[in-house]
Amino acid sequence: MKINVLTLFPEMFDALKTSMLGRAMEKGLIDLNLVNFRDFTYDVHHHVDDAPYGGGAGMVLQIKPIKLALDSLSKTGKIVITAPQGQTFTQKTAQRWSNESELTFICGHYEGFDHRVYDLADEVVSIGDYVLTGGELPTMSMIDATSRLIPGVLGNAMSPKEESFSDGLLEYPQYTRPADFEGQKVPEILLSGNHEKIAYWRHQQALSTTLHFRPDLLRHRQLSDEEKKMLADLERLS
Repeated sequence: MKINVLTLFPEMFDALKTSMLGRAMEKGLIDLNLVNFRDFTYDVHHHVDDAPYGGGAGMVLQIKPIKLALDSLSKTGKIVITAPQGQTFTQKTAQRWSNESELTFICGHYEGFDHRVYDLADEVVSIGDYVLTGGELPTMSMIDATSRLIPGVLGNAMSPKEESFSDGLLEYPQYTRPADFEGQKVPEILLSGNHEKIAYWRHQQALSTTLHFRPDLLRHRQLSDEEKKMLADLERLS
């Protein structure tokens, strides 16, 4: 996948060039193309922002350098803007985007964009109901969440299928050695070698974790008869 990022701070994205995503870039699975739209200004001071018409606090990013930066790309694929008014980014968004061959992100800064910039985008997305100083951190989060779903990026093909939100539930608890740490023991079922019972336990624990931490997710889930039984079993044990 090719990922274009229009930003005033391309150096911030060096963090993506480490660990799994860094290895994916080395393998050619991800092509990260950083474009500084300050390079597409033509005044002596390279201004990318200006005071808003009608007055008000702060400065607003101009449309012209952003449009020229987009026009410089041979392709753009789906164009995404991060902004508080956007649809909330979720795992389903990441799964949908991971099927794209190219994505382009436009990172805002200062007091936001000239409103005409939004006409350039296919989607406007937010990572939560709070405000950051710029769109770089949200964009990095979305790139990470999306890229790791691309086949070959993660070493284990099953990993993204078993993670939180992949099937609408939070992930089940996991353990590793030692089996007994200061009296805290790994559940016996995980040491049994019975894969069918382990799978049942994990699904049940995922339901329990979701019910405890994110009950809102279950309200939007069509529970199967088996899942209803799992929850009933948990209630009897509590």
